[in-house]
Amino acid sequence: MYPQYRKLLNNKSFYKILSEHSFEEIQLVGSSVITTKTTAAKYPEFIRIKDMIDCKTPFESSTKEEFDIHRKT
Repeated sequence: MYPQYRKLLNNKSFYKILSEHSFEEIQLVGSSVITTKTTAAKYPEFIRIKDMIDCKTPFESSTKEEFDIHRKT
């Protein structure tokens, strides 16, 4: 079931969901690429991951290839 891949509708953030408790994020900010890893510790973070898994707006399904392309940028 994991990893799962998601992105924001505006194609500015890409996510690799590692579990119900953690994910990696790639943010495209201008010409910069910011990569972070988040491990949920508080309720809002758990809800955010659940929304990503459920593809609730503003999240939509993505692919490993799409995530990896931006990782290499």
